[in-house]
Amino acid sequence: MHAAMIIKMARTLLIAPVALAAACASVPRGEAAPTAAFALAAPVGFSPNVRSLGFERRIAGEAPERNVVRLRAAADDGSLDILALSGGGANGAFAAGFLVELGARGARPQYEVVTGVSAGALIAPFAFLGSDWDPELRDAFLGGASEGLLRSRGLGVLFWPGVNSGEPLRELVDTIVTDAMIEAVARESARGRILLVATTDLDRQEPVLWDLGAIAAQGGEAAKALFRDVLVASASVPGLFPPVIIEASAAGARYDEMHVDGGATTPFFFAPAIAYFDSDAIEGLAGANVFVLISGPLRAPARTTPQATIPILSRSFSTLMMHMTRTAIAATSAYAGRQGMRFHLAAMPPEAAEEDWLDFRHEHLASVFAIGVRRAAEQRPWLDAEEALVAATQ
Repeated sequence: MHAAMIIKMARTLLIAPVALAAACASVPRGEAAPTAAFALAAPVGFSPNVRSLGFERRIAGEAPERNVVRLRAAADDGSLDILALSGGGANGAFAAGFLVELGARGARPQYEVVTGVSAGALIAPFAFLGSDWDPELRDAFLGGASEGLLRSRGLGVLFWPGVNSGEPLRELVDTIVTDAMIEAVARESARGRILLVATTDLDRQEPVLWDLGAIAAQGGEAAKALFRDVLVASASVPGLFPPVIIEASAAGARYDEMHVDGGATTPFFFAPAIAYFDSDAIEGLAGANVFVLISGPLRAPARTTPQATIPILSRSFSTLMMHMTRTAIAATSAYAGRQGMRFHLAAMPPEAAEEDWLDFRHEHLASVFAIGVRRAAEQRPWLDAEEALVAATQ
């Protein structure tokens, strides 16, 4: 971890007791929807079908069987391909470099379904729209807009949630979410393809899967604003960035929902969590490809952890995320196997993985982007299910 970042985090720890004492100064918000009303609640001006909870069987407003029919019809090459993008903070540059290099080599199919969490949510629209958008994807990570993401609030943390201001992240997402992107996502969604990202609803403590295609299809400034808010929320690491409040309505009542990083509940996904417990075969999924792209290592080389608060916190967090990811890989590959789907995985090599997932300096992002390029340029950039599980445990 770089000295400047250590100093920044140390200052945060020093003011934490004061921040706790000032908890009564928290920013006011409206009430969250009660449990009975949540199923009917929807972002103001939108249908409830623009999202689903992680434990619901439906996705994108329909049962899986209906979606598969639409997806098969949209698969121009006859192959149903699904891409799931993990979070990873600054390590998201790995996935960006990987996808750009696959596109340059003509080795990237049209993905009928793209899902993203956290940093993966910011990449997902570009992956969904295809290689023609690779220049914009490269610029999102290497264009310099990420340099100032960690803008400390200083003593402002006493009065506003989040150690850092949320404005730099919102400004970055504003450069990503253009009118042209909204129109293109809506057009591809109309063909039957699906673009999903996850946030975490802190009030319900559950993942929420957002259908960005359905949001984009509504058009206008409201669609662009909600599209942007969902991406910002999915990438807002709790505590580091403020949560995103999304106003919802149900039965004539208005509610405030608090959404944060999707990675708080799932490292990646390609189906609702409940699907992994469903043993019934879904017609049309056999032979489909599931590609899981992890912006982080599946294992890490041993190293001596300093007996100090900051290194221990950082190491503990990365350990938690690594093991959550392994568990999700095992569940996903097992589900794919039951459905007759082909499972593929790519992740940062352990020897190249960077622990400093909050280093958004240009030179660091360029280095991680290059690791993704090199990984995609290998003869076999994707591992199969058995190889992926071996790589995660050895």
